[in-house]
Amino acid sequence: MQEKKLSLLRFCYNHMMQDMIGPQGVSREEIVIMESRVAKAAKSLEDKRGEMAWRDLPYSQDDVVEDIIKTASDINNNFDHFVLLGIGGSALGPLAVHRAMKPTYYNELSKEDRKGPKMFVEDNIDPDRIKSLLDVLDIKRTVFCVISKSGATAETMAQTMIISQMLKETYYGDIGKHFIMITDQEKGNLNIIAKKENCKTFHIPRGVGGRFSQLSSVGLLPAAVCGIDIKMLLKGAAAMDKQCASEDVWKNPAGMGALLQVQYMKKGRNISVMMPYIDGFRYIADWYAQLWAESLGKRIDNDGYVVFSGQTPVKSLGVTDQHSQLQLYVEGPHDKVITFIRTDKFRNDFTIPNAYPEIDDISFLGGHTLSELINVEQESTEFALYKAGRPSQTIYLPEISEYTLGQLLYFFELETAFVGELLNINAFDQPGVEESKNAAYAVLGKAGFEEKRKELSEKEKLNKLLQF
Repeated sequence: MQEKKLSLLRFCYNHMMQDMIGPQGVSREEIVIMESRVAKAAKSLEDKRGEMAWRDLPYSQDDVVEDIIKTASDINNNFDHFVLLGIGGSALGPLAVHRAMKPTYYNELSKEDRKGPKMFVEDNIDPDRIKSLLDVLDIKRTVFCVISKSGATAETMAQTMIISQMLKETYYGDIGKHFIMITDQEKGNLNIIAKKENCKTFHIPRGVGGRFSQLSSVGLLPAAVCGIDIKMLLKGAAAMDKQCASEDVWKNPAGMGALLQVQYMKKGRNISVMMPYIDGFRYIADWYAQLWAESLGKRIDNDGYVVFSGQTPVKSLGVTDQHSQLQLYVEGPHDKVITFIRTDKFRNDFTIPNAYPEIDDISFLGGHTLSELINVEQESTEFALYKAGRPSQTIYLPEISEYTLGQLLYFFELETAFVGELLNINAFDQPGVEESKNAAYAVLGKAGFEEKRKELSEKEKLNKLLQF
């Protein structure tokens, strides 16, 4: 039997170019001028590959993948609910992949149709939300996957402590079988807890930060638990890595994508709108928002200069947000770049019946399919932007599958790394986030943050009560 040929996604940037949208677009000459910088960035990223372990995740996890698949099978045989406790990159990636690959109402399906436990991703600590989750769980039939590389993330650890205590009070067996820890290879509080409670543990490789961790056990275990083919996910990522290996910008989609975004940043386009025309990809836009914002929003560049770099990501969804945001995109400020994601082939389709032939306003829809309609809507939105001289680009997936999704995730990760190189910033730290964390630790009385508490006290003295 002949093996099915696997297709690569297509990255179309025609509508980013001056030839298409007029003087506000990027010219071919601007790309030619940047060619050598992209080549240098590609070489730099390759030279630093050993420091960026996320780039080797498609190749380096054979044993881990087999362990994950076995663990997922054990979970399916013994539990009805899988609850992920994490925040930021520990939650956004797993949620995005789950929603992209599984039915929208997955949890409402029967267990036979789901072929896996119900899945919940708890990435917030609103107490009302936690209570509503606990109301629908049979805690004895639930496994909790705790994800924190440091094991010190306040939100995730608070959730873990609540669940741990609840298990000890309501279930007198070995609570360790109800927890899986995903954390640093050696240090951190989750390793201490895992040893104390005898929990199954997976480790995040060094050089894999939270927002670049989806292709590690962070994202692979939740995916495998729900029946997603993680080997094909990694195979797709490897295919994109190879496609983006060239130092020639005209042959490197991630390099070209980065160059265009940087050029538009220079033109004042400081908002990046991610607009998938695939409903299940709405959380891909959420995942992208963290990747883009946390990686590129930097005050200082690598040479110590104050640069205030970055581009604000906006999450949008076609066709929903054609009816809520498109007016702004077409006629508002010239400050946005739009990225569409669409597919050539949906997994399901419906033909629209000509149910009311006597009504001219709607009878024209009869005989067309929903997949045809949604893709025409995307093309029409692209056309409206083109007419207004607004830049957009489109990523085409030949189909919705683990293989194409792996390509897409890796494309965005590598494009982000390229932009960091071109802007001369560190795309892999988040000092602004650390300031917020440290302030919270200080207020809550964590040892070692006494000076920060004093700083906060001085700030409070300056506060004036201005409110109605």
